[in-house]
Amino acid sequence: MQWRNSSSHYGLVSILLHWLVAVAVFGLFGLGYWMVGLDYYSSWYKTAPDLHKSIGLVLFAVMLGRVLWRWLSPPPSALPNHGRVTRLASKLGHGFLYLGLLVLMLSGYLISTADGRPIEVFGLFSVPATLTAIPDQEDVAGLVHEYLAWTLVIFAGIHALAALKHHFIDRDRTLVRMFGR
Repeated sequence: MQWRNSSSHYGLVSILLHWLVAVAVFGLFGLGYWMVGLDYYSSWYKTAPDLHKSIGLVLFAVMLGRVLWRWLSPPPSALPNHGRVTRLASKLGHGFLYLGLLVLMLSGYLISTADGRPIEVFGLFSVPATLTAIPDQEDVAGLVHEYLAWTLVIFAGIHALAALKHHFIDRDRTLVRMFGR
């Protein structure tokens, strides 16, 4: 398998980035959903948010790399059986996923740094708090983060259902291209 995308196939880098981001997003969603229910006496009360923030910041770097890779190695062309509406929906859907994930991670950063403290990333380095003077920053960013997380997870589910529709109903190569075939 080739590293870069071709006009008809996704390359290994795009495939690995796609699935890494998908697993991380759903994992972070599950972790976030679970950790907001923890009480002060739970042994995970501090550990879970620290883990969530660290993975989120690593994912932000991966997403920046993914955007750069998409620019350096454009995705394959749409399949010939995809009409104009399908092509437009694909472009808009992928754009929403990319932009939504970046806004989601920015809102998480704004929640975590609202008090002026940096974010420790797995105890290896810190990301400084640079934006701290936004009125009600933690509350507003928290609402954006929560609602956008739910929206993106639901939309990602629709994205997966669309891929399955292409595979089982349309019987085209949309899904198998993302598995490297």
